[in-house]
Amino acid sequence: MRTIVALPGDGIGKVVLPESIRLLEAAGFKANYVWGDIGWDFWCKEGNALPKRTIDLIAEHKIALFGAITSKPNDEAKKELDPALQDKGFVYFSPIVGLRQHFNLDICIRPCISFKGNPLNFIRKNIDGTYDEPLVNTVIFRQNTEGLYAGVEWTNPSQQVRDALETHPKMKFFKDVPSNEMAVSTRIITNKAAERIIRAAFEHAKIFGYKNVTVCEKPNVLRETSGMMLKLAKEISKEYTGIALWDTNIDAQMMWLTKNPEDYGVIVAENMFGDIISDGFAGLVGGLGFACSANIGETVAVFEPTHGSAPKYEKLNPSIVNPIAMFMSAVMMLEHLGENDIASKIKSAIAQVVEEGKVRTYDMMKIRGGSEAIKNGAASTQQLTDAVIAKL
Repeated sequence: MRTIVALPGDGIGKVVLPESIRLLEAAGFKANYVWGDIGWDFWCKEGNALPKRTIDLIAEHKIALFGAITSKPNDEAKKELDPALQDKGFVYFSPIVGLRQHFNLDICIRPCISFKGNPLNFIRKNIDGTYDEPLVNTVIFRQNTEGLYAGVEWTNPSQQVRDALETHPKMKFFKDVPSNEMAVSTRIITNKAAERIIRAAFEHAKIFGYKNVTVCEKPNVLRETSGMMLKLAKEISKEYTGIALWDTNIDAQMMWLTKNPEDYGVIVAENMFGDIISDGFAGLVGGLGFACSANIGETVAVFEPTHGSAPKYEKLNPSIVNPIAMFMSAVMMLEHLGENDIASKIKSAIAQVVEEGKVRTYDMMKIRGGSEAIKNGAASTQQLTDAVIAKL
């Protein structure tokens, strides 16, 4: 029997992850779950949001389901440390970013796929005043460990860093700026990681029948880093006849997002651009309550919804949050493990509940969240889980 590391994390992660496990068990997926420590509580108590014991658990069992995380700027984070840990040199670092880098979870997959009947789906007005609801079926492949999120940055850079930077002619514009008035972030893309994410995107397109792969970058300005991504994509695309290679600039892509979203199959991008475009497409299929993701390395995989921890909703009883993003992350885990029949059964059950429209959380009802949501007709998190289980 498989062992899955369960990482509830913070806020609503502590709500949606147990519901996801309840659904997995009802669908017939047999596994042992070991619970790992991660998140804000452990930062405050231990000065480490990602304890080594949790890293060791994941290293042993290889598969993890993750709920949600709270992250705050370092100055705020330090203020919330246990008094005994204050001024001890602890620096807050996002544990999910830490997981990605420690286990080299370099391939992030974010499906953005419409459920028929979801009242939050994107609709488009026609010239005659009618509306259509295009099917969005786009999968974002986001390079997960490099780019602007690699963390290679400085505030008040040292003279050594300044000297290195000023070997570039463009730095002449900043030569007279004092270091204490400067912050620098680098965008690093390596050939190996870029090739791996681009090839993974084409493989996904080939397996699931997508007709195009789009490189979403900015090579007209970021000539070196985005240029590397586009150059590699052109070379790799020659191996995949029948799959068209498109390329768009990230800013233009966001403008076109609501013009013809149904035309895009697989999209591949660097870390930040992939983050931006995946949230944009998620907005077309119901928002973050429907946005799932997988973080895949060579030996370890972590599956998580892309929503935040929403701590203001954690203590509500009954809970009001939409668990579908967590459910679909669990489905991605099942597919990764080869449990395709159970994955299909769960997806079908979710689709039936959404299309039927009898059980909807507050976001699907387009009403304000909070303690009054249930009184105003919204289903609770547990009721939505019950409805999906009933359809199994």
